[in-house]
Amino acid sequence: MIRLPGDAGTIAGMQLVSHFQIDEIRRQLDAQRGFRVATVDVSFDTFDFARTGAALVDRAVAYSTPSGERIAGLGTAWRATASGPDRFAALRDERDRAGHHDLVSFVGFAFSPQGPTTSTWEGYEAAEVFIPRITLESIEGGTRLTVAVPDGERADETLDLLASMQPPKWIALDDTGDHSIESHPHVTEWASSVAKAVDAIRSGDLDKVVLARSVIVNSTEPVAILRVFRALVERYPQCYNFAWKSGDSVFIGASPELLADVRGSNLISNPLAGSARRGEGEFDDESIGYALLSSDKDREEHRLVVDDLARRLGSLTTEMTVPSTPSLKRMATVQHLSSEIHGTLRDDVGILDVIAMVHPTPAVGGVERDAALRFIDEVEQIDRGWYSGGVGWINGRGEGAICIALRCGLIHDGRTHLFAGAGIVADSQPEAELAETRLKLRPLFDLLATT
Repeated sequence: MIRLPGDAGTIAGMQLVSHFQIDEIRRQLDAQRGFRVATVDVSFDTFDFARTGAALVDRAVAYSTPSGERIAGLGTAWRATASGPDRFAALRDERDRAGHHDLVSFVGFAFSPQGPTTSTWEGYEAAEVFIPRITLESIEGGTRLTVAVPDGERADETLDLLASMQPPKWIALDDTGDHSIESHPHVTEWASSVAKAVDAIRSGDLDKVVLARSVIVNSTEPVAILRVFRALVERYPQCYNFAWKSGDSVFIGASPELLADVRGSNLISNPLAGSARRGEGEFDDESIGYALLSSDKDREEHRLVVDDLARRLGSLTTEMTVPSTPSLKRMATVQHLSSEIHGTLRDDVGILDVIAMVHPTPAVGGVERDAALRFIDEVEQIDRGWYSGGVGWINGRGEGAICIALRCGLIHDGRTHLFAGAGIVADSQPEAELAETRLKLRPLFDLLATT
């Protein structure tokens, strides 16, 4: 569904896409049959495009990577969904059948193979992939706009939308209302769950489990979503920043953790586990980082994640390099133990095959996986939905970049569900784990408190 805009929030008389470019797109589309695709080079900002057009379509995504890639998509030209234990294989097969292998598709999925269980996540499937009607890619110094028109449909509506889009006005991220905060579950209940997890681990039932909690921010005014997203991109350029609109809700975040990046046969995965706060100054920061690198508890938590991931990736690769010791990955509010795994994939393996093998990693589930997932089902009191699932882009050649959906929240009007979790091992202390989740909530919480 596409709605043409009025003039609110735009600069009158200016077009993002020129008449010349629209005529060129029309010429390319008119020369094709079936599912038609046209591409032109443009010079405007990818996220200005997303901000202008997101309110006009039923589905939209904006996505950035630490390497500087920026991709945005508006509307739906093709879409597939799947649920259950074979959901990623089903999406792979559907994407293969769709063809147009050079086209970018966006992919998103829930933590659970069955998908979200509450109405909070309405519009977000267990797993989905879609090709936008309009895609903008800023990669390697250039920006490319692609229009996709399904078989049997006219291009006029999409081209009219392009012709109507104007540069958005700059609007400051000002305070627009009062806010109230709810914790789910209550922090004392969550701390009790952590203590229960520690008991289970010390009894030998499992080695590690990740427990999540949610904080709801109620604002008296609707959240300025795309301005919040731009602020995330500016404040956390080393993260995978995403905003995924479905209907009237937006799933948004700044994730530090790469689940998989596949280009050709080259694979990179960057598990994070073991966390500490940032310091008040350089000396304090270095001291905290050194303590994190020296922490037996955090090193053990990290080792469990890396060993499990490397074991699972081993069946998909012909060679693989795994660091023997972790390094530090520093974000604005928290620093993590990090290991970057590199591998060469077998010829028949694509990124969705990798995701099917490794999700959920111990960074968001636990070790052993099945025991940890059973414990989460029994103890956790929230619907994770897409939190600790994944968001990213893929193409029909099996390439793409997918992050674990962390440091994130689901926004609907003035109500935002924020999510954070902590990895629990035998030496975990409930108070320390609660403090860790508060650090992880800050990227979005700090912005929402001033919007």
